[in-house]
Amino acid sequence: MEKKKLVVIIGPTAVGKTKLSIDLAHRLDGEIISGDSMQIYKGMDIGTAKISVNEMEGIRHHLLDIKSPEEDFSVAEFQANVRPLIEEIANQTKTPMIVGGTGLYIQSVLYDYQFTENPSDPEYRSKLEAELKDRGAKAIHQLLEKIDPESAWKIHPNNSRRVIRALEVFHCTNKTMSEYINSQEQEPLYDVALIGLTMDREILYDRINQRVEIMVKQGLLEEVKQLYDKGIRNTQAIQAIGYKEIYDYFDGKMTYDEAINQLKQNSRRYAKRQLTWFRNKMEVKWFDMTPPIKYDGMVDDIFTYIAGKIQL
Repeated sequence: MEKKKLVVIIGPTAVGKTKLSIDLAHRLDGEIISGDSMQIYKGMDIGTAKISVNEMEGIRHHLLDIKSPEEDFSVAEFQANVRPLIEEIANQTKTPMIVGGTGLYIQSVLYDYQFTENPSDPEYRSKLEAELKDRGAKAIHQLLEKIDPESAWKIHPNNSRRVIRALEVFHCTNKTMSEYINSQEQEPLYDVALIGLTMDREILYDRINQRVEIMVKQGLLEEVKQLYDKGIRNTQAIQAIGYKEIYDYFDGKMTYDEAINQLKQNSRRYAKRQLTWFRNKMEVKWFDMTPPIKYDGMVDDIFTYIAGKIQL
């Protein structure tokens, strides 16, 4: 069976994925699927740098605002949502495009990861759930850190469901979740052009700091306060960078300046982790967006690469 054509644009936060994706979508007659694990949440627009309707320029977007902040969202759910979307968009003779910075989510779509076939042991899971109740989320996360540092790094301590699942997989297979997933990796399921955007690190970090300042001016604190006042706590959504720091400020654990500085630092660290993930886990064609560049010329170059790679 002929593989569906797919364009993927990845890169760290604040590197310029949104604008580039819109410009390319116009040329490719594309529709964009969000590859960001936090832009799925309703009411979390400023802190996730979610694209606005005006910025979309008429390009159809998918997987934005599909969950409430109280709900969890998993890699398996992302995979189950995205694959039919790729088929639907391609069948309309349009170009499906995944754009985002959540590496594992995107990787799970490109390769044939079988989440439903993961081994399980309900008795062991019940034991871990009892331990969670007795000792707390941090203690369970520390167990994972000892056996699978890579998964522990990717899963927030408060996301106990995913932490327990990773421990359960190790218990059943004597393989870490990371090893279990990587062992399934084969050829990409799609005829894919995988574009990565990069930038000089110091310039990128400066852009991240500026983005945080802009978010604050746009009303980040007011957005977070709405969630805070609803009593939404200890959820996957609220652990997102840009929300947990402001929660600490509202809780009196940090001053305002400390919270904003922490938000900037966490965003910079996240960008560094994103780049490390993409470079170690995926076959990417990188394009350097470090200013000064001729932006229109860069769009031309990337379009030419895509057209040649997947024979548009």
